[in-house]
Amino acid sequence: MNIKSKISYQAITKYIAILSVIIISSPVHVKAQQLLSERISVLKKYDADHLLRVALPLGGIGTGTVSLGGRGELKDWEIMNVPAKGYSTVTDGNDAPFFAIYTKSKNGQSKTKALLGPVDDSEYEHYEGRSVNHHGLPRFRNASFEASYPFGIVNLSDATFPVNVKIVGYNPFIPGDSDASGIPIAILQYEVENITNEELEVAVSGSIRNFIGKDGRESTTNWKGDFVPVGAEKNFNTYQENDEVSGIFMQSRGVDPLHRAWGTIALTTPAEGGIITYRTSSEANVWSRGILDFWDDFSTDGILTEKPEQKDGDPMASLSVKKSLKPGERESFTFYLTWHFPNRQSWGSWGMDENRVGNYYTTLYQDAWDVIKKEFPRLPQLTEKSLVFVNALVNSDHSEVIKEAALFNTSTLRTQTVFRIEDGKMFGWEGVMDRFGSCYGSCTHVWNYEQATAFLFNDLARTMREVEFGHSTADNGLMVFRTKLPLEKDFENGLAAADGQMGTIMKFYREWQLSGDTDFLRKHWEKVRSALAFAWIKGGWDGDADGVMEGAQHNTMDVEYFGPNPQMQFWYLGALKAAAKMASAMGDPEFAQKCERLFEYGSKWTDENIFNGEYYFHQIQSPESRESIAEGLIVGMGSLDLDNPDYQLASGCLVDQLVGQYMAHILGLGYMGNKENIKMALTSIYTYNKMEDMYEHFNNSRSYAMGDESALLMASYPKGNRPKVPFPYWSEVMTGFEYTAAIGMLYEGMEKEGLDVVSNIRARYDGAKRNPFDEAECGHHYARAMASWAGIIAESGFLYSGIEKSMKFTDSPGRYFWSNGSAWGECDIKREGNNYNVSFSALHGNVELAKFQLGDDKMKEFKNIEVIKENEKLDLTLKE
Repeated sequence: MNIKSKISYQAITKYIAILSVIIISSPVHVKAQQLLSERISVLKKYDADHLLRVALPLGGIGTGTVSLGGRGELKDWEIMNVPAKGYSTVTDGNDAPFFAIYTKSKNGQSKTKALLGPVDDSEYEHYEGRSVNHHGLPRFRNASFEASYPFGIVNLSDATFPVNVKIVGYNPFIPGDSDASGIPIAILQYEVENITNEELEVAVSGSIRNFIGKDGRESTTNWKGDFVPVGAEKNFNTYQENDEVSGIFMQSRGVDPLHRAWGTIALTTPAEGGIITYRTSSEANVWSRGILDFWDDFSTDGILTEKPEQKDGDPMASLSVKKSLKPGERESFTFYLTWHFPNRQSWGSWGMDENRVGNYYTTLYQDAWDVIKKEFPRLPQLTEKSLVFVNALVNSDHSEVIKEAALFNTSTLRTQTVFRIEDGKMFGWEGVMDRFGSCYGSCTHVWNYEQATAFLFNDLARTMREVEFGHSTADNGLMVFRTKLPLEKDFENGLAAADGQMGTIMKFYREWQLSGDTDFLRKHWEKVRSALAFAWIKGGWDGDADGVMEGAQHNTMDVEYFGPNPQMQFWYLGALKAAAKMASAMGDPEFAQKCERLFEYGSKWTDENIFNGEYYFHQIQSPESRESIAEGLIVGMGSLDLDNPDYQLASGCLVDQLVGQYMAHILGLGYMGNKENIKMALTSIYTYNKMEDMYEHFNNSRSYAMGDESALLMASYPKGNRPKVPFPYWSEVMTGFEYTAAIGMLYEGMEKEGLDVVSNIRARYDGAKRNPFDEAECGHHYARAMASWAGIIAESGFLYSGIEKSMKFTDSPGRYFWSNGSAWGECDIKREGNNYNVSFSALHGNVELAKFQLGDDKMKEFKNIEVIKENEKLDLTLKE
């Protein structure tokens, strides 16, 4: 008898479905094949006491996400164009989306559990016994979590249950391929192991209410005061299948097609993955009958029975896959959640009109079903390439904590912090609050710090530079540090940030070098040039054009500094150095010479005038009058008194006083100041700003470190003389700034100190107190924290120029990961006597090399350009 291992219609009775399970004697998949969880090199493990806050975002770049919790829960449903922290699509309770498992032995009783770990002790109390989602569902007693982003693994076990389960959640993440890393999909593989001596029937089912129209922003309250999300209207579900996938397609007849939460969702599974049954609805959810009816149906035999009609405005869809497992056998039950929500709005939550800007990803697919239809055939390839990336990085010789900080913070690229409008350009909030974005406009002075975008997805970084110089820079060089949407060249009342503007010049140089695209530079050079020259206008940042910023300098502390200070000065020096090189390439020697002249004077002046022997400080210079300050330099968040201005750094030791030097090292621009002074300043930051714990620390603002946590303060005043009203964030702790200092330490050979700083950061994001995939500042998933990727660059000494076709690494032996934004791979360095044997490989993309260098003095110049193609290797020996 030929029994199909898929049920494609509901007319087949449960009796036949059960019979087919018994008859099938051989497993669907080849049992010798490794399960996905076994192929992931795990970077970090979290035990049962460190799961509560874990939320690993599952989704693509610019698509939104749903997060995998440390106990298997799906949380933070943020797929509808807005942030939604803590949002479960419903009022908290048993109706939130979940997966369940059914088991039955031939001679035993059936058992059903939610695929969830135990409730945390902090989740018990509630005014009506609904303290946590799925509070009433049977759970596994033991849970742990493992991660190597983008892969998360939940381990579930229970002595009373006949199977162990691993939940592998991920979305393809392939540096250099932004489209493959931008698919609106969450992949969930439930790896089930039969730990008994009997054959088992096993079914896994996913259930989710069709919540189209309910993004969590719009709500009401019931008589109990519960949060009740609203917006779903006349939603409906249909079962669909083709030769590759089967599942539930969710749509709406009642939600306005122009609403930001209008779109489609699909829950699917491979068509040949087992016996597939479904329900497009449950009973009407009166007195919680929806979950009751599903549970009774699924717990009977693991087979779902379709309902004759759909109930509720958000009908509950369920999809089940059933298989037979022999003793000791392991099987994967795979599910795909895809979505398509095209109506992204602009920065409307910040006092501006909302305008539709759309999503790039929705231009690639018709709807959520089209997503899985198009992507299913290549998911094995994308998964494989994601594994190659993760395993190459995790198995490298970079410090463990550097790998963790770098890799886990790349998740920010996939959160609601980042989006791509319909033409593909990338934009970003600074971070996100629970229900809306935080600080609009791809803020230049925040996004200056991060390195992940450029070194992993240089095509996306270039779109940001295109916006900054092609749309946000006026003819006189003023660059608005927050870009409005839709894009418009409207510079009336435009405001500029000194650090933001200088940093974008350095970033443009970075993108030019990494891409090797001189046409890109040529296209934007006049605006790059004018953005630097804007510093020299009358009443400007450097109005006397001597290489020293004395003017009113709005900056990332959200106030204006008056007078020379290291934070802006080192950004300025870096911009001068970068602009000089770009000017030379553009055949503009006069401008290049001016930049070099100002750099030389400014660098010397900085060391002689604002270095106190231990660190660089702020020399306050009050302006002659408000009228003497050029238009666009006062934002309005700083001091009202310009004669004796508040909110200044003054004599403080600032944590990121060397941020411009940090960037210069990454770009290979050399030292912006005296090398010995640079190292001494970093030593002072570590000495004076480090708190072993926070018990004795007073902080009048926001706390991102507390109790026994160690951290670097934003500023310290070791010599006294703290201003009565210092800059607003002086007493805080923020990870992006800490990374800047730590990576500066790594570049100066202060490995112990730098790793200690990074270790202290990651210890704070331990899964128990905070989410390891959400380093916050002014909002969740803060962009500045992606500065952590520079740790990979610093430890490897990586420097690449697509213009010169050159690549450089440290000469310290080890296996290093490298990425230039379009290609990536490994570089294995071994030393034998005076010989350095190098094995250089490209694991993705191609790279052209005319010169290869280790350290400062070991170099190989090729007679002909070497082209290392994907999956090719170059072996060479360099001598001491």
